[in-house]
Amino acid sequence: MPGVVEVFHAHYTEYAYPMHVHDVWTLLIVDDGAVRYELDRHEHGTPHDTVSLLPPFVPHNGAPVTERGFRKRVLYLDPDGPLAALDASLVGAAVDGPDLRDPVLRRRVGQLHAALARPGDEWEAESRLALVGERLRGHLRPTPTSGGAAGRTSGTAPGGRTVAHRLRELLDERVADGITLEEAAGTVQAHPAHLVRAFGAAFGIAPHQYLMSRRVERARRLLLEGMRPSEAAAVAGFYDQAHLTRHFRRWVGVTPGRYRNGRPPRLGSDG
Repeated sequence: MPGVVEVFHAHYTEYAYPMHVHDVWTLLIVDDGAVRYELDRHEHGTPHDTVSLLPPFVPHNGAPVTERGFRKRVLYLDPDGPLAALDASLVGAAVDGPDLRDPVLRRRVGQLHAALARPGDEWEAESRLALVGERLRGHLRPTPTSGGAAGRTSGTAPGGRTVAHRLRELLDERVADGITLEEAAGTVQAHPAHLVRAFGAAFGIAPHQYLMSRRVERARRLLLEGMRPSEAAAVAGFYDQAHLTRHFRRWVGVTPGRYRNGRPPRLGSDG
């Protein structure tokens, strides 16, 4: 996914990292145990409620605090590109304070890992990455930047329409084909995080949830017409039948196969 170079999950008991560097940002959460590490000759620690952000090209190591070891999830974030969550201007602040005690950020990083593990949910992953990046920048650079797409706060797209309404139009136009958050942000001329927030504020639903609900609705109509779930999944824009089933059960309460075979009332009269 744009903005994410690698996802790494590991459980270590005795292994200790020697001093090394990465050429990308390292975003680390520990689910069990704790890690002790040195960054720029200062010692830090990562208990389970901490989010640690290690900047590129800054030497660090790592070792378990107890004999139980630690279980971690790591995101390696691209420092370049349109969906880069962080840039080089934030390295100094990250070196000074790499361990962030922020329950909201911790939860969002976990949600991003979950979305990345589900093929077909790229829109959700991109949206969650944008919000994680925004939260990280808030810690490292408390004063908001001004100017350019990242500083746009008016919520108005060219032509007088709000960015939220323009995004909804784009999603409606591309229900099956889809559109990336990066492409949508470029078309609407808004920062990705602002675009996600503006959509939720305007319509009370996240853009990835809106897109999935539209796809589920399309799949429902196809199933009622007698199409097999595997075919309906492809036509409605899902990654595969398993992807359709996961979201269909969430929105409708039954699997696509049961829905098709049960011949429920026509849409609009089934509540």
